[in-house]
Amino acid sequence: MQYLLPDLNSIPKVASQFLTDFGHRKIFAFEAAMGTGKTTFILGLLRAMGIEHPEGSPTYSLVNSYESPMYGKVYHFDLYRIEDEEEAYDIGMEEMLYGNTAYCFIEWAENVKNLLPPNTVVVTMHVNETGERLIDVK
Repeated sequence: MQYLLPDLNSIPKVASQFLTDFGHRKIFAFEAAMGTGKTTFILGLLRAMGIEHPEGSPTYSLVNSYESPMYGKVYHFDLYRIEDEEEAYDIGMEEMLYGNTAYCFIEWAENVKNLLPPNTVVVTMHVNETGERLIDVK
């Protein structure tokens, strides 16, 4: 499935549609080059989940935790600065991924690919020639 983000104003609608299509899944691995809009789209997803004030990217803390009134526990990971998978174990990522109760949105998931459950939804983002963001979901 593919989604088109022509501009920032389209994020709420696309995020809502994404959750309608994939909200029954829990683990999402976002893959894209720096500056593509992973964090911006994930913040849109968090708002669509009823989280009023998401904190932005957890670049230094690695994970932000939220409670959605509609979806329950939600984790937003930013693993750009992670050195190795052992750091992911140290923050308890394995329990968060395999607990089957929380939603997990993971930026730079390729840094912990061996930890990801087999049912992880891979979300690839890229910018097309006109500057629009394309979101491909597998």
